[in-house]
Amino acid sequence: MTCASLHPPRGDAAHMARTFAAVVPEFRTERLVLRAPRLDDYPAYETVFRSDRARHMGGPFDAAAAFADFCQGVAGWLLRGAGMWTICRHGEDAPLGWLSLWQEFNDPEPELGWVLCAPAEGQGYAHEAASAVLPHATALYGAGGFVSYVGPDNLRSARLAERLGARRDHAAERALGNTLLVYRHMEAENRK
Repeated sequence: MTCASLHPPRGDAAHMARTFAAVVPEFRTERLVLRAPRLDDYPAYETVFRSDRARHMGGPFDAAAAFADFCQGVAGWLLRGAGMWTICRHGEDAPLGWLSLWQEFNDPEPELGWVLCAPAEGQGYAHEAASAVLPHATALYGAGGFVSYVGPDNLRSARLAERLGARRDHAAERALGNTLLVYRHMEAENRK
């Protein structure tokens, strides 16, 4: 996407953007940094969300819908006190993917979610990132106060939710019309 909306802010607006980004909690793991999303992360996000990789998340999206989804994750910090992080390797700015702790427009409750760029998949990054954020999520919402929504055919994400200690919530699935698997995050000691 090459459009005016991707030009970085300048002057006072750039300062304001940095000020807001500074309040997003940053997490560091052995290999990763989870940081506030930046406008220059968006092209990689768009690549994922306009591709078949987005089929588990209601996509593929067109450019406007992908940008709106990205903005929704960023706006969550201001509106709900939780949102989306960009996942990067230490010392690198290129996004490996995104971890979200957000509540999208139609979500009945907060969600811990993950999406990786294709080259980053299969290396344990989503597990590492989600494990780093789980204590923060539990502090915000309490044990059982947030879920992971997983497409029924997204077996890798279902296994990851289970590995993180989450368990299927069949009542929540029925309330959603059985269109998604709902994994409820209860206790950290269930993690593997």
